[in-house]
Amino acid sequence: MDFGKFKYQQKKKQHKTHIHQTKIKEIRLRPKTGDHDIEFKVNQAKGFLQHKDKVIVSVVFRGRELAHIDEGQRVMKNILAQLDPVGKVDSPPQQMGRRLVCTLSPK
Repeated sequence: MDFGKFKYQQKKKQHKTHIHQTKIKEIRLRPKTGDHDIEFKVNQAKGFLQHKDKVIVSVVFRGRELAHIDEGQRVMKNILAQLDPVGKVDSPPQQMGRRLVCTLSPK
């Protein structure tokens, strides 16, 4: 058996034993983000969840948007409803200063 073939087989064995490291990905939105943009971000989040990564969904408020937190909560509920088939909610949406944050993990 030649050494090159031996190295190739060793590398193949090592590749099979590799396990996926869970990463945390973040999706950032604003309360006035358009529907198509939200749909695009949700599709990205679905891809992350199907790849076994955790996703943080955050709605960021700026300036006078803080007076309309209900609009941000509506956006968050919409996103969570769309991501329900592929992910489960780790921590429910909560206000942290100028952001509304929710964590999802794959099902």
